Amino acid sequence: MSAPRSQITNWAGNVTFGSPRVHRPGSVDELRRLVRDSARIRALGSGHSFNLVADSDQDLVRLDGLPEETVIDAGNSTVTVTAGTRYAELVTALDAEGFALANLASLPHISVAGSCATGTHGSGDGQRCLSAAVRAVQLVGPDGGLSWLSRDADPGVFPGVVVALGALGIVTRLSLEVEPAFEMFQEVRVGVPLEEAADHVDDVFGAAYSVSLFTDWRDEGVVWFKQRADRPGAGWDGGRPAQRPMHPVPGMSTESSTEQMGVVGPWHERLPHFRPGLEPSGAGEELQSELYVPREYARDAFTALRGIGRLVAPVLHTAEVRTVRADDLWLSPAHGRDCVAFHFTWVKDLAAVTPVLAAVEERLLPLGARPHWGKLTTTAAPDIAAMYERAADFARLMRDLDPTGKFRNAFVDGLFPLG
Repeated sequence: MSAPRSQITNWAGNVTFGSPRVHRPGSVDELRRLVRDSARIRALGSGHSFNLVADSDQDLVRLDGLPEETVIDAGNSTVTVTAGTRYAELVTALDAEGFALANLASLPHISVAGSCATGTHGSGDGQRCLSAAVRAVQLVGPDGGLSWLSRDADPGVFPGVVVALGALGIVTRLSLEVEPAFEMFQEVRVGVPLEEAADHVDDVFGAAYSVSLFTDWRDEGVVWFKQRADRPGAGWDGGRPAQRPMHPVPGMSTESSTEQMGVVGPWHERLPHFRPGLEPSGAGEELQSELYVPREYARDAFTALRGIGRLVAPVLHTAEVRTVRADDLWLSPAHGRDCVAFHFTWVKDLAAVTPVLAAVEERLLPLGARPHWGKLTTTAAPDIAAMYERAADFARLMRDLDPTGKFRNAFVDGLFPLG
């Protein structure tokens, strides 16, 4: 099945994909034939990226038509899922069998494969990005062949396979680490002075299993604490307790927000900010960018952003600060270092946002910040590639697995020029 080019946009509507053909195969064999017979082809996930990372000038393929598969291996603590599966679907199936993922993004409506390919993350001093939970990946290669790569069997290259920007092949299945299901609760504190949060980053973000700070970068913030019921938190009493449920964006309806006020519930109904069964209020009416700053420069980043708060706030829905533990994935923005991630949900006005984003990056890039692969940035592609110590290794891996560049696009070519 295909759709006209003009109808294929991302979730936010700020990107129209350039492919003249969009396919939705109903089986892996159909996908393999499609890949074999295409000159250039890319996989399109749930469309939650805000740039052209998933675009193609020839063929695009959606994976949500593949037969659904959720296979739990309790002995090895893994679950294997079809690449087009969304986290909202996966978490319900896992919880029903008594299992959980250690971490989730704020929005559970995103696809598993797309999230892992771009290094998407949740929050928590002890939590790595979602990609770090991947134990094995099944790929369709350029000739239509099907192969598995795993952390156990392919340790030399596997760290380059997961956060791969879709450039190594079409992912059909992934195996993820799971653990026994657990319960959680959320508490929110409002009126938190940004200066106090900056001075006590370790205390604030170490106070619960998962912590998010929302702000407009002027004076105050709102901090969400997500705590496991079986693990006491360190506690932190800055600001004051919220007296009602909150939404990450001030003034929005809280109907789609996950339950707060200390009410205990299942892990998958507390870890995200938004309920799996409901679309967030105002969904898509936004632009997003995010920068991962090394943990040791968190206070400097707070100071820099507070210094331009009056510039940032007028074009901002909300900003969020989260923490991400280091991993070994070659293209993960948290590769080799613990990070504090500074996320910006902007108004949907690219002309107004671009100069403000440039000002943000002007202040955070000197601190070693790396942009999120799926969000907006004003940084040139070669400069982004230079931020990754294993970039040359990834370029070699692309040449090994895809020597003709079948899975490349302009986004990838800008980062890793062919030849």
